[in-house]
Amino acid sequence: MRQSQLFTKTLRSAPKDEESINAQLLIRAGFIHKEMAGVYTFLPLGFLVLRKVENIIREEMTGVGGMEMLMPSLQPKKNWETTGRWDDLDNLFRFKSFYSKNDYALGPTHEEIVTPLMKRYIVSYKDLPFSIFQIQTKFRDEKRAKAGLLRGREFIMKDLYSFHATEKDSNEYYEKVAQAYKTIFKRVGLGDITYYTTASGGTFSDYSHEFQTLTESGEDTIYTVKGKKLAVNQEIVKEEKTWFGVPSAKLKKEKAIEVANIFKLKTKYSKAFGLQWRDKKGKVQDVIMNCYGIGLPRLIGAVVEVFHDKEGIIWPENLAPYAVHLISLKGTEKEADRLYDDLVKQGVEVLYDDRDVSPGEKFADADLIGIPKRLVISSKTLEKDSIELKMRNKVKGKLVKIEKVHESFKKTI
Repeated sequence: MRQSQLFTKTLRSAPKDEESINAQLLIRAGFIHKEMAGVYTFLPLGFLVLRKVENIIREEMTGVGGMEMLMPSLQPKKNWETTGRWDDLDNLFRFKSFYSKNDYALGPTHEEIVTPLMKRYIVSYKDLPFSIFQIQTKFRDEKRAKAGLLRGREFIMKDLYSFHATEKDSNEYYEKVAQAYKTIFKRVGLGDITYYTTASGGTFSDYSHEFQTLTESGEDTIYTVKGKKLAVNQEIVKEEKTWFGVPSAKLKKEKAIEVANIFKLKTKYSKAFGLQWRDKKGKVQDVIMNCYGIGLPRLIGAVVEVFHDKEGIIWPENLAPYAVHLISLKGTEKEADRLYDDLVKQGVEVLYDDRDVSPGEKFADADLIGIPKRLVISSKTLEKDSIELKMRNKVKGKLVKIEKVHESFKKTI
């Protein structure tokens, strides 16, 4: 991608109405645009990052047997009345059709759709177990839509639902997905600071689990276990004197961002909709369900909160919109064009700054955008038949011979 053709522009200062680091940097760097509180447009650079997150999640969910599908955002009132959540869920968007006069909800979650849907496909023990997932837009009427991508009114979410005949099978699959989530966070660069956190189970079961990423900008408070990636949410830490064999008093208090959660729904929704299965003896039983969610924009926001400096974003390699930022300084256009074409032919993702602006503006924008590797071609480097290669998370770069650029670039991946 030639940067001269990119319609978005960087901003030198942060928007006055954004307090969070993730919103400030993503807006300044041209990844997102704020439409209103809690609602953002993903611009070309941001869309590339979003797709990389989506692909990582899709690969891991498919890896645990999840079948992808897509359910509607527009949901009938009767389904929500069946579960009792039409009046009880405080962040549910409700509205009446101007033409049909029917009441609808905009889906904040999809238990009210997926459970009655599965009545068509689950009859006997032969139909279980299985799991389905979707990556889809959700809507929640947040009272305080703040913190940039961390708390939105409209956002993209991956939700997976699993269906089981027995508690044993349900628990085993629950742990399998939990491990897949750990792999996801490792792949996006958050593995070392993301904790498997015990939290309230709400109306479903005794406990649920969250994945919490440590950062001082986090809204949540958790208590971590030394030497383990385990934690307890503040809301329940006093319920037990010991957690994971460690006295509560010895747990470490930390700030964190919740990046995912998983629930054992048990039979709460299957009972409401009459979702049942028949065993070999003809006995009818309720289907056991679990759900597993990850908000994609929230995950991106958390990554930016963790990986940045005073100059801008520092993208992990697996999420960066491009693998390398190629910068051409005055008088080197022909050499830069040639290198850009060569890298693209090799399948390397390149953002090529071919703009007619000052070197200082190019370097400032490169730091703000945060692509992991930067190649700079200048008259000084060409005098040595070289190009400067600098990693975004390093202070200094190094000179690489032009004929060895491709080889050196591959070694840094």
